[in-house]
Amino acid sequence: MLKGIPSVLSPELLKILMEMGHGDEIVIADGNFPAASIAQRLVRCDGHGVPVLLDAILKLFPLDSYVEHPVILMEVVPGDPVKPVIWDEYRAIVKKHDENAADFEHVERFAFYERAKKAYAVVATGEKALYANIILKKGVVTE
Repeated sequence: MLKGIPSVLSPELLKILMEMGHGDEIVIADGNFPAASIAQRLVRCDGHGVPVLLDAILKLFPLDSYVEHPVILMEVVPGDPVKPVIWDEYRAIVKKHDENAADFEHVERFAFYERAKKAYAVVATGEKALYANIILKKGVVTE
């Protein structure tokens, strides 16, 4: 255990976050996401939801201030009646850590999968909300 590190962040996930460089991306995936078949590096966090992990990660992880949208969501498939209310929670969490990053990019489902294949890592969660997948682009530590 360490002081000041959220307990939801495992040693494996902390190592991944430390290894990542400016511009690298990490996917925090919901329980339906094909994480194991897509990930270059897979971190299992099955007992946790995306919001708690997102908040914990953003306490340590700077978002890229050199791109228009350092936070990316999988858009709803056309014709699907689902309205992802979890996105409002994501906006509040991101805004708490970085006011300039609260405007998210939305990417079509299969384009999101292709982008996720290039991500540095995928964090598989037990999140049950639909369309709860999120990508974070790492920025520069300036402090």
